[in-house]
Amino acid sequence: MRLPEFITARLPAFAVLKDDWKPASRLALWAWVSFYIVLLFGAAMGGGLASWFDLVFVPIHEGGHLLFGWLGNKWLMVAGGTLLQLLVPLALATYFAFRREAIGTAFCAFFFFEQFLPVATYMADARSQSLTYVTVGDPDLAEHDWFYLFSQAGVLDHDVQIGAAVRVLGWIGMLAVVAWLICVACLQRNAAAASRPEIP
Repeated sequence: MRLPEFITARLPAFAVLKDDWKPASRLALWAWVSFYIVLLFGAAMGGGLASWFDLVFVPIHEGGHLLFGWLGNKWLMVAGGTLLQLLVPLALATYFAFRREAIGTAFCAFFFFEQFLPVATYMADARSQSLTYVTVGDPDLAEHDWFYLFSQAGVLDHDVQIGAAVRVLGWIGMLAVVAWLICVACLQRNAAAASRPEIP
């Protein structure tokens, strides 16, 4: 559960990642695991509670277009929506990881990977453009992000396949986060059991 010694030795800022995770109650850890299982089940059914959390990321996505638009590059401006949509939970997960808070790390990492699902849906829609989407500014001038990005990259004909691959990565990531949190819960339980004095 720790970084290899050769990394922390060469990068002193990462030394904190050698520390154990801060203890959390077993009840809290298993409650969070149950929460993620409910989210995963809903996502597998095509909606559920996770779709409500996706609404939080809509203004973040749109804000990314505005933020990266300041750089004066159209490609970055268009990609900026998805970039910020993913960078926000990733940055927060990193913050909690450096604080050694497993629950916060798992929450943010889970939603980093969960956001792969709406991104994948948007990608797969590049040619058909059948989704209803929001935009900043004049809707008549709106351009489908992934139609533009895939067209520029010359991979527009593969939008559905790319979207499917991104969706699989999202599912792998979400499942890995839940598995990791279960491992943390088990390790903390074992450490607590080992620290109890033996009763003669």
